[in-house]
Amino acid sequence: MGFIRQQEEKLAVRFLRWQYEKQKLPSPPEGEIGCLAAHIVDEAHRIARERGGNLLDIMKELVQEFFRKK
Repeated sequence: MGFIRQQEEKLAVRFLRWQYEKQKLPSPPEGEIGCLAAHIVDEAHRIARERGGNLLDIMKELVQEFFRKK
């Protein structure tokens, strides 16, 4: 895994933790939140390839969408 990919996943983890705190939900274990972050980054890259756009904005939208579904 490259440096940039690691940074993207760390950022996604921070977005997820922030949303869990904001909604006053218990944060999942580190391994689970890491898997969620990797999935969000993968989806963000796929969406950016399809329609273009800023990867950071797409990741934020995906995290918010994840919590709206819960």
